[in-house]
Amino acid sequence: MAILKLKPACKNYIWGGRRLIEDFGFDSGDKICAEAWTLSAHPDGASILDDGSTLADYIKANGAKVLGTNCRRFNDFPILIKFIDARENLSVQVHPTDDYALIHENQLGKSEMWYVLDADENSVLYCGFKQKISKAEFIERIKNNSLMEVLNAVPAKKGSAIFIPAGTIHAVGKGVLLAEIQQNSNVSYRVYDYGRNRPLHIENALDVTNLNPMIERGENYPHLAACDYFVVDKLNLDGKILSAARGAVDEKTFLNVLISGGTGKISCSGAEYLYRKGDSFFLTASSGDWEISGRCDVLLTTVPNHGESF
Repeated sequence: MAILKLKPACKNYIWGGRRLIEDFGFDSGDKICAEAWTLSAHPDGASILDDGSTLADYIKANGAKVLGTNCRRFNDFPILIKFIDARENLSVQVHPTDDYALIHENQLGKSEMWYVLDADENSVLYCGFKQKISKAEFIERIKNNSLMEVLNAVPAKKGSAIFIPAGTIHAVGKGVLLAEIQQNSNVSYRVYDYGRNRPLHIENALDVTNLNPMIERGENYPHLAACDYFVVDKLNLDGKILSAARGAVDEKTFLNVLISGGTGKISCSGAEYLYRKGDSFFLTASSGDWEISGRCDVLLTTVPNHGESF
């Protein structure tokens, strides 16, 4: 099959809201839905196919050819894509690099990117430090609850994108709805949690946090984000001047199509689906020509060749 429609694995964390249920129609089995893992083969929550099997099951049954030649260098499915609804502030955390995570967690680290779908007025995202700090200051500010004073706060604006490399301290502020594209990892080291009495991971965070200020990456244009694990592009169809877009999926990589808004039709190699806001489609490598029509905002994610320049 060239195109698979995926049902998300939903996560109900204490800071989550109801927008993924009310606006996207996701069934979390609870009153809130903090995260919806729309493209996932991770054992902590794999996306589900129409027949009730998981994306992980499909890959196992059909072999690595459905992922593409660019994925041969990975032992596991390389990326994880999710929607996040932050009704309250998320914890301040940091993710390790691959080298550190493989030694200490037996899985890969995590670089990620955020794409803001909506945000309340004055909502912010925290990414890195305002200026370089020492490890001693980092420790002291964690102890005296003044860490937020030195974090770099960025206004959360609809349509904005931020790339967060592993080792960057970060947090999603309350009132933000976003899509996150990340490495296929579920490792986070929490350093501040607004007094919610959840476990912190200070020693691990001290090992991996980059204490230098955040450097904005602008070199990936025209992509929203690009790194060794994923390339993310945005497609917008207004339904009038531009009502359809076409492309092709070759043998190098699969394509994930994430509908962040709108309605219409997606087709590939004779198979077609109607889509709505929140839908996620997995187009297998070598699946050929695809077309998206209608009125929509879409994130397109692929896996680059190792060392590819952007």
